Amino acid sequence: MTTATGRRPAGLRDFYENPAVPVASGDARSLRQARILAAALGPATARTATVLDIGCGDGTAAAAAAPLLAGHRVIGVDWSQDALKRAHAHLPYVVRGELTDGGLPFADGAADAVLFSEVIEHLVDPDSALDELRRVLRPGGHLMLSTPNLAAWYNRGLLLAGVQPVFSEVSLRGIHGRPGKEVVGHLRLYTARALREFVAASGFSVIGLSGAPFHGVPRPLRALDRLACAVPSAASILLLHARRT
Repeated sequence: MTTATGRRPAGLRDFYENPAVPVASGDARSLRQARILAAALGPATARTATVLDIGCGDGTAAAAAAPLLAGHRVIGVDWSQDALKRAHAHLPYVVRGELTDGGLPFADGAADAVLFSEVIEHLVDPDSALDELRRVLRPGGHLMLSTPNLAAWYNRGLLLAGVQPVFSEVSLRGIHGRPGKEVVGHLRLYTARALREFVAASGFSVIGLSGAPFHGVPRPLRALDRLACAVPSAASILLLHARRT
């Protein structure tokens, strides 16, 4: 995962370099996101696009999307050496890069599209991160951003009951006051409205916003979670498609 812009506390760097920290997300989100991007880019027979998967983690998300993006050049980018070693098993091109310390190792306008999946919630400085993504995208280039939804349907009920929302974390050492077992280092959470406004204010034109299910929802509730995707503002995962202005 790509982490915060600005100088990172050593604790955060150590946390994300720990091989035990989950770096993959569910295939449902990856496939929905890839379908949207494939439709936007068109077939590679017309033109081969360069797609940067920023914060590629172990590369499983890009691997799930690969059949839909066949012929396009997908480059995995992450600052974690451990994640890149695992990603190389799924992606032919992997590059170490950070949103900090001079920015990503790509020229201005080098990319036709950026996948920014389950990353923004880990950032201390998301404003500077989107500035850097906008820099590496060509004018009109596509941004595919996904992030957990603070206002997911179950979080609304949990808050009413005085329970800490799913996806939110108060510690890097353990889960306190909410359902779940995995600590993944979330620092920021967005509602659909907040995400739209934030991305638009960062120099992008928002094309659309849709929802995706969360693989961590208990099995008896998964059908309901899939139904909630019809109302993106209540879905587990927010999928935002924007273009660089």
